[in-house]
Formats: sequence, C-alpha cells, structure tokens
Amino acid sequence: MRLTYALCTMNRRCVVVGQSGLGRRTFLNTLCEREVIPPSEPSSPDTANVADPMKFDTYEVNLEEEGTRISLKVIDAAGFGDGLDNTSCFKQLQDYIEAQFDEVLVEESRIKRNRRYRDHRLHVLIYFIAPTGHSLRELDIELIRRLGEYVNIIPVIGRADSLTVDELAGFKQNVMRDIDFYKLPVYNFCWDESDGDALKENREIMDFIPFSVVTCDEVIDNEFGSVRVRRYPWGTIEIDDESQCDFVLLRYIMLNSHIADLINYTEDVLYENYRTKKLEVGGFAEGEEEDDDEEAETPALSAKKQE
Repeated sequence: MRLTYALCTMNRRCVVVGQSGLGRRTFLNTLCEREVIPPSEPSSPDTANVADPMKFDTYEVNLEEEGTRISLKVIDAAGFGDGLDNTSCFKQLQDYIEAQFDEVLVEESRIKRNRRYRDHRLHVLIYFIAPTGHSLRELDIELIRRLGEYVNIIPVIGRADSLTVDELAGFKQNVMRDIDFYKLPVYNFCWDESDGDALKENREIMDFIPFSVVTCDEVIDNEFGSVRVRRYPWGTIEIDDESQCDFVLLRYIMLNSHIADLINYTEDVLYENYRTKKLEVGGFAEGEEEDDDEEAETPALSAKKQE
C-alpha cells in the first residue's frame, strides 16, 4: 500500500450520510479511535413516529497517522432519508456542497485575496447503504446520481454483520451491478493512470466496493492484546480483522494512502468542472472572453496598420 507523508498538517473534510440506525455514530468514533459523537438521547414515545428534519452536525478532530498530522472535519448529515419525502434532503446536501465551491470561486476572483481564508470543500462523502441483501434503493440511486459530480462518494454497507458471508458477497455484486447499470458516479480509485504501481493497487481496491463496515464502542483484552470488538450472544466480531469486514482498509484509505488523491480529485477535477459550468452559465467562460478580446482588438490593430 502507498504511504502519504506530510511535514505540515493535512486538512481533511468529509461528510457522512445515511439513514438513522446504520451505524454512522459508531463509525466516526471507531474511525477516530475516540468518542467524537456521544450517544444520542432516547426519543420521547410521543414523538418517536415523527422524523426530525435533516441537519448538519460538525465535529473536528486532530489525528496523527504514521507521521502525518491530520485535521479532520466531519459533517454528519443527521436525519437524511428518515422521512417519507426526502426530496429536500437531496437539495440541502447539494446546496451545502455547492456553497463550499462558490466560496472558493468568489475568493479566486478577488483582486486582493484573504490570506486567512480557509478552504471548506468536502473531499469525500461516505454513504451508508442499508444491508437489505437485495440491491440499491431509489433513495441510494438518487443521492449518488445527484451528488456524484460534486463530491467523491464512497459507498459502504452499514451493519454488514447482519448479513452472512454469502449474502454479503451477493449484495456487493448486486450493488455494483446497479452502479454500472445506472452509471452512478461513485469515486473511481483508478482516475489517475500515470502511476502503474498505484493503478494496480487501486484496481484491487475497486474490487472491495461497496466496503462492508462493522464498527464498535468496546475494547476487550485477549491473549494477543487489546482488540476492538462488537459483542453478540454467540460471540464477537473483531473489526480490525480484515477477513471479517473492510473497515481497516477503508480507514487506511481515508486517513493515509489516499489523502492526496481525494484532495487532488476534488480540486483538479470536481471543482474545475463546477467552475467551468458556473462561468459558462454566467456568460464568463474563459474561452469566450479570449475570443471577445481578440475580436475587440482587431479594428484597433487595423486602424493602427492603416496609419
């Protein structure tokens, strides 16, 4: 696996999206190896049947991974997909991501830029798929279709331990078949083909999509030391055991090997595509400006030549 080192702090921003009950809270806590999000208060029985509107909860964590300091900002889209009509959720997410792009676009256009400006563009969206064992739902398809051109979407199967080994393998195949059929823009780890060794590694990673995730809040001691587990009446699952889930690989991708790739793709591809479309709609496409300048200069040059 590739290692990405940095002398300065790497600023990473991600958003976690998925319906309630799929393990977003424990995922973030396990990812950061500390309690980032405390347990939620139990809801009142009188309002248990009422879905709360989606909101963005922001958490900031400082980490250090193999010599690299990481300032991780996580946005949890709490309440996504919990209502009967989730149309507003898609718009809220899209507006939020576009707003970060617009801030950069405005800052770039300033004559005198703000030296203290902080870039808030999102580098990755972790999308939790419900472990139905069948295929993607309309909710999943619509979210990936609408947001894939703005942010790197990495799909994961939440609570993957609810599926048997065979069910999980079949579900992964069904999800990938739907992604191919609907041409859904999930993050392509093989987007940069300039590095042959990295390309081979990334092709292997693509075989794991969607990543199966099992998370926990418990650490136990055994003969090999302390291990993070999820406990059941019949036994335990060690979440750091790569034969039981893909959490270790996903964490390594997010906080180590692919930090630079996710940032570069956001800035060089996603943002540049958005910027181009935004300027074209506004009538300020660079190509048009250059053409207009050439046409405007032609009469003046002709007059000068005549003189």
